[in-house]
Amino acid sequence: MDRNMTAAPLYSPDPIPFEPFDDAERAVERLLEIYARNTGFLRDAFQEVLQGKDLRTRVRACYPAVRVGVDTYDPIDTRLSYGHVAEPGSYQTTITQPLLFRDYLIEQLGQLLQNHRVPIEVGESDMPIPLHFAFPDGAYVEGEHLESLKRPLRDLFDVPDLAVTDDAIVNGSWKGREGEPRPLAPFTATRVDYSLHRLQHYTATAPSHFQNFVLFTNYQFYVDEFCARARALMAEGGGDYDALVEPGNRITRRGESAPNDASSVRLPQMPAYHLIRPNHSGITLVNIGVGPSNAKTITDHIAVLRPHAWLMLGHCAGLRDSQRLGDYVLAHGYVRDDHVLDADLPTWVPVPPLAEVQVALEQAVEEVAGLSGWDLKRIMRTGTVATIDNRNWELRDQGELVQRFAQSRAIALDMESATIAANGFRFRVPYGTLLCVSDKPLHGELKLPGMASAFYRRQVNQHLEIGIRALELLRDMAPERLHSRKLRTFTETAFQ
Repeated sequence: MDRNMTAAPLYSPDPIPFEPFDDAERAVERLLEIYARNTGFLRDAFQEVLQGKDLRTRVRACYPAVRVGVDTYDPIDTRLSYGHVAEPGSYQTTITQPLLFRDYLIEQLGQLLQNHRVPIEVGESDMPIPLHFAFPDGAYVEGEHLESLKRPLRDLFDVPDLAVTDDAIVNGSWKGREGEPRPLAPFTATRVDYSLHRLQHYTATAPSHFQNFVLFTNYQFYVDEFCARARALMAEGGGDYDALVEPGNRITRRGESAPNDASSVRLPQMPAYHLIRPNHSGITLVNIGVGPSNAKTITDHIAVLRPHAWLMLGHCAGLRDSQRLGDYVLAHGYVRDDHVLDADLPTWVPVPPLAEVQVALEQAVEEVAGLSGWDLKRIMRTGTVATIDNRNWELRDQGELVQRFAQSRAIALDMESATIAANGFRFRVPYGTLLCVSDKPLHGELKLPGMASAFYRRQVNQHLEIGIRALELLRDMAPERLHSRKLRTFTETAFQ
């Protein structure tokens, strides 16, 4: 039972029973209706309280839900890694913001209808919507308004409850009560809502702007170049991108010039920039800064949007004498010394390279650098990347480090790549890493200001172009090739 449940009388909208649907679009329209009614009910009740109405009962409205019952082991087409349940039984998931996820929901429900040939049921769950999550983008509960309430907010409304907001489903630790439906989706509505609100906070852009192909970087230089390219594209009015969205939800559309007030916007902790394309098929770039904590934080939240791929483009320390500054490292394995995911994904779990992503990255390097075959080895090596949580690792005992690097066959060291790849593995989001060697501390080539600026000017443009081209190649693939069975276990949710 939810912690916010109470025996006191409830002020709620009329309950909506579950109704069967054999058409995915009609089912999603029903989800939209239930969600709009119930969140509107909460907002209206809150406004009444702010205006002085003394409610004697608790206010509650619940999330809409989708459920399906399968009673046979009849064989189905399992070539697609999602869209079907593992075995007979009852499956259910709560849904939030169905307008944001409309296309995703139509596809997921359509696959279920096609594969199992049973109706999808849509109705109202018994999971309360926290008041904070009933407000649309940009709206929030004002602190000064709360101070004027006659009773504590928690006495009147359901509030976010961490007891039902976790990653038990994706971590494989979910254990339901007897008779409870099994999960239909990797995240519950409260978990999704939590991340959608965090995304706005960390990136200063609305979740609706995020695209399905994501680049992560750890240097502002990449952001500057990305924005320069995107603004030029918009001003020229060419290409197949419709708009650029920058922090503060500042939108520059095709045919427009970007405003000159960018410096007036206070940047958030991890600013995001979005090159918008129809059906969310464009590119999002996020500057995650330095360190595995940021890398985990932002991927925890972007994962609920179910992107098709994310890539890490960053700088690294080259560990081999044969490497040169500016060389590329295509990661095919990781040493996970970042520690931030140890409780969610044990370090003994391998994080394998994904063939489709690896091929796209290598092809992008070939196209942009103009090299192929044996000549490509002049500028790129494929190997293991070690990710650590200590930026000043150079100050540790070198003998210990050199032995560890040698044993792991690591050719590069950074602070984010393994975290992003491991969270991609955990959340079933295709991942990849292409790094650029910016220093070689073990060989006396430390990153110094003068050397760094020359290096960045020379390499950032090319490296970013490679990342963008790789995502475009992945975008051209059929989704089923990206969301393959390699990332899924034997007890998976039906939703991708």
